[in-house]
Amino acid sequence: VSLSSQHSVVRNALFCLEMAADKEESHVYTKALLAYAFTLAGKEEKRKALLGSLEKEAVKKDGSVHWQRPGKEPEVDLPYHRNRAPSAEVEMTAYVLLAHLTTRPAPSQEELSFASLIAKWIIGQQNPNGGFSSTQ
Repeated sequence: VSLSSQHSVVRNALFCLEMAADKEESHVYTKALLAYAFTLAGKEEKRKALLGSLEKEAVKKDGSVHWQRPGKEPEVDLPYHRNRAPSAEVEMTAYVLLAHLTTRPAPSQEELSFASLIAKWIIGQQNPNGGFSSTQ
């Protein structure tokens, strides 16, 4: 069943999400999900605000971009050993990538460039079988 954005159930759900997005203490994972939801709903102002907030929290390292949980211990670089990120970090980073790429009209060149840095990190999280630790 497809519901339009004008359907009362969808309007009420979006209202609840907008109220949640206005909270200052939102967790980075919540912001990532909200950014994608507002992208799908065509709520450009909310989408841009969340993506701007997320960009300030991004971990930019080795020419890639990702997000991690607050308070996480910094990664230790060990020679010949690469730890893969926990599934929650793969998931939230993937949702931010989706928020950048599924916008209408098509993403700007600047967004595509930033999205490529996110994709680079996600690709680095693949296991030897081509899968991810994420359950999503």
